[in-house]
Amino acid sequence: MMPFKGSGLILLTFLVSVLALGAYCAPTYKKFLTQHYDNPKSSVGKEYCDAMMRKRGLDKPECKEVNTFIHGTKNNIKAVCTASGGKDYGDGLRISLHPFTVTTCKHRGGSTDPPCRYSDNRSPRYIVIACNEKGEPVHFDESIIVMA
Repeated sequence: MMPFKGSGLILLTFLVSVLALGAYCAPTYKKFLTQHYDNPKSSVGKEYCDAMMRKRGLDKPECKEVNTFIHGTKNNIKAVCTASGGKDYGDGLRISLHPFTVTTCKHRGGSTDPPCRYSDNRSPRYIVIACNEKGEPVHFDESIIVMA
């Protein structure tokens, strides 16, 4: 049994490394909030998207092409992960039963190096998200504009 002692330690080290990397790469509720939650909508001046993308660090190391901010309460957003606030949308995603006010920031083009310039579009939309096993949103997939 001695020949396996060293390789067992190597295998154990490898498994611990893989598990740690998996936990590090997994999307988190905290990251979701940083990237997509803004309620009430921040008063950052006329250039909302430019300011919010910079404030949230979404302009580094280069300008993020598109980002969406949801202007709803944390509880209402989390409810999309439940039957009372959302329904299955396929591929592990949930769609909200009710629209949220949402601002989508789109990079205006040109250089992808900061400072970044964004246009914004604010409208009511149904949101499509992925949730973790705790019933927390961890990924924003898309939003669907409410047609009047």
